Amino acid sequence: MKPNIHPDYHVVAFHDTAVDSYFIIGSTIKTSRTIEIDGNTYPYVPIDVSSDSHPFYTGKQKTTATDGRVAQFNRRFKSLSTVKKEKV
Repeated sequence: MKPNIHPDYHVVAFHDTAVDSYFIIGSTIKTSRTIEIDGNTYPYVPIDVSSDSHPFYTGKQKTTATDGRVAQFNRRFKSLSTVKKEKV
C-alpha cells in the first residue's frame, strides 16, 4: 500500500441519544470530544438515530392510511356535486 494516502481509521464510540446506547466501531470520523467506556478512552460522536432506535429496525413502524390526491379532492368537494341542476 502507498504510504500517507489512507484516512486515519480508528475506533470511535457512537452514542444513540434517543435510547442511550453506545456503539464502539471503527470509523474515519474526526471529533474533539472523548468518552471513557470500560476503562478505555474513545473519540465520542452523538447521533440521533441508529438501528437501536429507528422504527424500521425496532419493529415499531407506524403505517398511515393516506388517501390519494383524487380521493381527498372528491371527499372534500363531495357536497358540491350533489347540488341539483335547474332545468331551463
